[in-house]
Amino acid sequence: MKKEILLVTDGACKGNPGPGGYGTILIYNQHRKEFAEGFRLTTNNRMEMLAVIKGLQALKETCRVKVLSDSKYIVDNIKGGHPWKWKARGWVLASKKPAKNADLWGDLLDLLDKHEVNFEWVKGHSGHELNDRADELASDAAEQSVLIEDYGFEK
Repeated sequence: MKKEILLVTDGACKGNPGPGGYGTILIYNQHRKEFAEGFRLTTNNRMEMLAVIKGLQALKETCRVKVLSDSKYIVDNIKGGHPWKWKARGWVLASKKPAKNADLWGDLLDLLDKHEVNFEWVKGHSGHELNDRADELASDAAEQSVLIEDYGFEK
């Protein structure tokens, strides 16, 4: 029997691109873990994705995961099956343009192979307590005095 996990995520960016951060909340039964990191130069979409990736990476065993995200970029692309198509074409869109954030999409798809994940969109800044907390974590992380490099963006 797989553990059922609730993963609530958010990303923030002060300018786009600009300093950014992600906030992640993992909940299993009565256990709750929160974490966040800030980056010196990144985009909001990258932080939204990294929040999900870091949450899934923190799981020590294969789980059933419900992801709550206010990112239509993630939820709509996953539900539409787009990242798998981009990967099959060598990270190229149907328009023949390179897929943005291919490094993170690749990481996310690898994690989706490991876990049973269901994505659900929630409206941001709408009073959803857990989404608001993830947003607070992400925003606080983006405003830290010491920020790390987002290698995938800055390269």
